[in-house]
Amino acid sequence: MEDSRIQGVSTGTTLLAATFDGGVVIGSDSRASIGGEYVSAKTINKVIQVHDRIFCCMSGSLADAQAVTKAAKFQLSFHSVQMERPPLVIAAATVMRELCYNQEDLQAGFITAGWDRKEGAQVYAVAIGGMLVRQTVMVAGSGSTYIYGYIDAKYKPNMSRDECLQFATNALALAMGRDNVSGGVAHLAVITEAGVEHVVVPGNKLPKFHDD
Repeated sequence: MEDSRIQGVSTGTTLLAATFDGGVVIGSDSRASIGGEYVSAKTINKVIQVHDRIFCCMSGSLADAQAVTKAAKFQLSFHSVQMERPPLVIAAATVMRELCYNQEDLQAGFITAGWDRKEGAQVYAVAIGGMLVRQTVMVAGSGSTYIYGYIDAKYKPNMSRDECLQFATNALALAMGRDNVSGGVAHLAVITEAGVEHVVVPGNKLPKFHDD
């Protein structure tokens, strides 16, 4: 007899994006797992650039997530040529939402973040199934359950760039220290009107909040 219970999707990661005064920080851990149990890779970069100042973090099935980001890159590139200007962040999030919603078998979720001239810094969650929600700060993945308290206590909407980068690094370090399928290095991108800065924090350089 078939098991008719709905099976959850193992996200096996920690994703985060947070806006600050003039920009947004988006980041993730680098560990990939199979079924949320077996660690298959330690250095996957889950922070994907889909346009000049728009990035996304991916969770769920790696193959599905990579297929969605590849399709989104193509559509946004074509859109920018048609409109003769860079796409809005909400446009990128909507493209990803449509890709996830229209393909029922896809098991991938995303955080999309970036900067545009109309709305400035923005963060959107594109959940598995296609729900789209805008937030000032967003966490996702299996490691997120360990840091909701830290996020609520420490996040401030108008932080400086350095404050927000340290906040994101600390949050990822806390999750990676507790979640067995989050780990490796912290990949982060700082996105502002001036451009994009990539930051990689090795595992041995991450802040420590408890004894090993």
